Amino acid sequence: MTFAIHRCVHSRRPQSFTAFVAGSSAQILFALLLLPAMVTPAQESYPVHPDTVAKDGVPRGVVTAHRFTDSTIYPGTERDYFVYVPAQYDQSSPAALMVFQDGAKYVRENGEYRIHHVFDNLIHRGEMPVTIAVCINPGVVPGGEGAQDRFNRSFEYDTVSDRYASFLIDELLPEVRKSYAITEDPNLRAIGGSSSGAIAAFGVAWHRSDQFRRVFSTVGTYVGLRGGDEYPVLVRKHEPKPLRVFLQDGSNDLNIYGGSWWNANQTMLSSLQWAGYQVKNIWGEGGHNGKHGAAIFADAMKWLWKNFDQPIETNVSEHPEIKDRLIEGESWKLVSEGHKYTEGPAVAPNGDVYFIDGPRGEIWKIAAGTEKATKFADDMPGVSALMFDAVGRLYCARNKALTVTRIDPDGSRTDLCSGVSCNDLVVLEHGIYFTGPTEQVVWYLPIDADGNPRGDGKPIQAGKGPKKPNGLIVTPDRRFLMVVDAEGRYVWSYKINSATGELLFGQPYSYVHTPQDDMIGGADGVTMTKDGSLLVATKLGIQIIDPPGRVHLILTRPSLSGKLSNCVLAGNNMSTLYVTCGSKVFSRETKLDGIVPWQPAVQPPKPRL
Repeated sequence: MTFAIHRCVHSRRPQSFTAFVAGSSAQILFALLLLPAMVTPAQESYPVHPDTVAKDGVPRGVVTAHRFTDSTIYPGTERDYFVYVPAQYDQSSPAALMVFQDGAKYVRENGEYRIHHVFDNLIHRGEMPVTIAVCINPGVVPGGEGAQDRFNRSFEYDTVSDRYASFLIDELLPEVRKSYAITEDPNLRAIGGSSSGAIAAFGVAWHRSDQFRRVFSTVGTYVGLRGGDEYPVLVRKHEPKPLRVFLQDGSNDLNIYGGSWWNANQTMLSSLQWAGYQVKNIWGEGGHNGKHGAAIFADAMKWLWKNFDQPIETNVSEHPEIKDRLIEGESWKLVSEGHKYTEGPAVAPNGDVYFIDGPRGEIWKIAAGTEKATKFADDMPGVSALMFDAVGRLYCARNKALTVTRIDPDGSRTDLCSGVSCNDLVVLEHGIYFTGPTEQVVWYLPIDADGNPRGDGKPIQAGKGPKKPNGLIVTPDRRFLMVVDAEGRYVWSYKINSATGELLFGQPYSYVHTPQDDMIGGADGVTMTKDGSLLVATKLGIQIIDPPGRVHLILTRPSLSGKLSNCVLAGNNMSTLYVTCGSKVFSRETKLDGIVPWQPAVQPPKPRL
């Protein structure tokens, strides 16, 4: 094995590779010493795997040492990282990629993993592609003389969000790619780690499966340190992603305040199997260390990279929550793009779907039976939501104008009320409920059969509760109003008094999953199915919630860029799902049976409680 010293633009001083790795290892050891003592078998040892040693006739790769200090995602951090480049690497042919957390321990010549030997041997035999490995240490913010450093390991690795993925994809890997050609194909990108490094690896692939699709996890920390115990639940509820996952753990792993690692890894395995993922596990009796993981590392790599020339697919044909809701093979289709910010999709009685580009004051129409959008109106500044009634009158929430406006089929317009902010709305036969972005109030405007205001024409405060009321929809029987709290974790439920418009017995009812790293839930628009299931546009995707308020399925976001703002079911069978997402609009064929307020009321079946 050849070790080369590389002083990159982020390196402050050259040093020997041995000293470089030793210093990095000290950082990791300090972090690990913060964990309580663990129970392990007295003599935990494993035979040396033949692929972890150098072999005659096998071309040997090169490891170089680097330092990175320019992060804006983790400001002030300094970290070492190491790059393994196989002998077969050719600059003209982009290499596969594998990233390891706690990087120093993977490249030590006398260490347990010795990935340079394993990769040399497997690449030579064609059991994995020509692969560059990037081994990254967690960040440290130096405290200065007489002070303790700030160790970022748990913050970076254990947090359930896409923050670490963004650091890796947007900051560190671009530095590596300045020197090496690395494939863009996520099928040829793997990521791995041990303990908190393992949950970090899974988190990167989970949040960014467009970048990584193979995961190696040993003694993974899928416990309640920073919300990691949520992953097994999300695996079951989220539309499966194209991932292949290898899990290792031992029955004598940690059992501390954050949970039982042994139980958590078994729960993770159960969730992956239940959801139809490609997953393999090897359990042992070891403790919270890398001994067993390193002993089986070479075999794990063979499985992880098996058939690497074939795309990774997840079998969803028998997924209990998908088979009756989604159509296998159907994915999101782009309907319209080039807008500034799309919102407020609504379906008309003739099947046309309308949506808005709020910042431009535009309303767009997708004609029934087509996937082509044309501009309907361009003089509605601040328009933020739309909804039809049964005779085809279009009601518009116009927040900037502090107005609710009705557009009749002949094109004439009537302002129904003014002076109150209106962000989203739902139209019933007896009145309009609407929410504003600033008041913690749900408003009600009574209307008559012609869509004109009744009484004095002023809206009343019908209900309170959500910190930031946003999207709202009525249940299929028209008896309850569901109101999203954009800053909370719940959709509120109110009983409707149709005689007065008053909202009764409001309570935070339907639970919504939110990113662990966000303080604000960010849920937005909603729609409904005939069986009473609620579809909510959220940061995680479209969440499908049963009548008792429990999330069963989260549909993948159609685009990682732009906010997923709203949704509606339309089409001949009310089964085509349209969503507004940033500057784009997407559609997807489903098996769902939608309903909108202008259709006849139906009584949904009694749910399983």
